[in-house]
Amino acid sequence: MYAIETIDVLGSSMEVFFFQPEGSGLHPGIILAQHIPVGHTGIENDTFTLRTAERFAANGYVVAVPFIFHWWPKEAAIEVKRDESRDDWMAADMLAAHEVLAARADVDSERIGVVGHCWGGRISWIAACHIPTLKACAVFYGGRIKLVMGEGDTAPIEFAANIRCPVIGLFGNDDRNPTPEDVDDYSAALTQAEVPHTFHRYDGAGHAFQNFPSEERYRETQSEDAWEKVLSFMREELS
Repeated sequence: MYAIETIDVLGSSMEVFFFQPEGSGLHPGIILAQHIPVGHTGIENDTFTLRTAERFAANGYVVAVPFIFHWWPKEAAIEVKRDESRDDWMAADMLAAHEVLAARADVDSERIGVVGHCWGGRISWIAACHIPTLKACAVFYGGRIKLVMGEGDTAPIEFAANIRCPVIGLFGNDDRNPTPEDVDDYSAALTQAEVPHTFHRYDGAGHAFQNFPSEERYRETQSEDAWEKVLSFMREELS
């Protein structure tokens, strides 16, 4: 189960869904950035995001999932939300989610990381560029990191030097967004910025290879290996 808290982001109300692990005391925290499934009307209707948050919570993390599409009515078409999204809004959403997560009595504010898949993978990169106290960042097949979203904004890849935490990336070699060449560019930007990072690339996997509700995309073997790797990474960086 989860609890919902509504917070203000630049004058707009954003729901944040919280998933708690078992046990008392201080826990590390994870901000889970959403992907962008077709027909998405809310986190409570997004099986992949719910199960992913539950799995992290089962491994000892307090998980905060901000509903980043709060800028539009929930019934608005996902294509509208995608096309009108702006990086300054995404950064504000993640900063607000981090603030409310770090303020919780059951969270160690010095041990917070960010994770995102697909659209959320791009947002996890943005979060790492704007929240210097994050201790870990995981990017699952995040596309459009080289592209600008929002008038006057800058492509997130250009902010790599702002990242202050290690990054793990998990990508399918059959993906077309990001392509393997895009992933090379992500790695080069992090290397130039002297950001510690480890990228894992999977043959036989394309975009959204962890998205188990999609039989066409899901690759169980690669997905479970990626789970093991990201959990190991988070244990090491958030210990």
